[in-house]
Amino acid sequence: MFTSSALTPLSSPVRQLLDFAWTQTRACAFAIALLSGVAASTVLPSHLPVARYDLLVAYGVLLTLLFWMRGWENGRDIAVVAACHVIGLAFELVKVSLGSWSYPEPAVLKFAGVPLYGGFLYAAVGSYVCRAWHLFDLELVRYRPRATALVAAAIYVNFFSHHWLPDARWPLAALLLTVTAGTWVRYTVRGVRRRMPLALSFVLIGFFLWVAENLATYVGAWRYPYQMDGWQPVGVDKFGAWSLLISITFVLAAFGRVRERGGGRAAGQRWVRSEAL
Repeated sequence: MFTSSALTPLSSPVRQLLDFAWTQTRACAFAIALLSGVAASTVLPSHLPVARYDLLVAYGVLLTLLFWMRGWENGRDIAVVAACHVIGLAFELVKVSLGSWSYPEPAVLKFAGVPLYGGFLYAAVGSYVCRAWHLFDLELVRYRPRATALVAAAIYVNFFSHHWLPDARWPLAALLLTVTAGTWVRYTVRGVRRRMPLALSFVLIGFFLWVAENLATYVGAWRYPYQMDGWQPVGVDKFGAWSLLISITFVLAAFGRVRERGGGRAAGQRWVRSEAL
């Protein structure tokens, strides 16, 4: 990582790391609240007139409204969260139909084996990216929006098509590294401006999403076939899958924030400096 100014006693490496971790936790507020709700729903009485999955749909909607009304997410952020919800549901419909994982409990708001609340699991990732953008005052340097979007779309399609066609995730991973080469994410921690390669941020986010997936399946958010008789850890291959899939969420969050180089800077807003391909 790169530091643009000298460290002061108040900006010691440990203090910086703690502040970075705390800001990341704040960015994960929606995901933490949603996962906590899923965990709490497992101890509800079994004779309730409303199915657990349906209660989680209502809970997800309330969380979204709360974040918007409190100003923690603006209209653009809500649009990104909604897009992630829809894209996630499409992903779920295909994967559940193919038996990749399942939602075994009954629900009214459930279609083709997928409860509507399943989309909120992807919406939580969108919320994280949007909140991190604000809290860290993110700026992209040498970002290639069109090329990155095309590769991200291909990655998304491949997660469907590999059931019938050769799996291209490794070539696509190499292509993602190529189009993000030289792209930096600039962010602020305790007043110090730092930077990180965009590709590295995808890997780090992918790792923590894999950890979150282990927690989510442990509290019964969904189940893989090998977890039906009892929880088992999610395979490490999902770490790589999340590192690729996060590119889709990132492209959605960056859309509308991109300004061509030389376009200026609005008050209080970090613009993305991009190079067209």
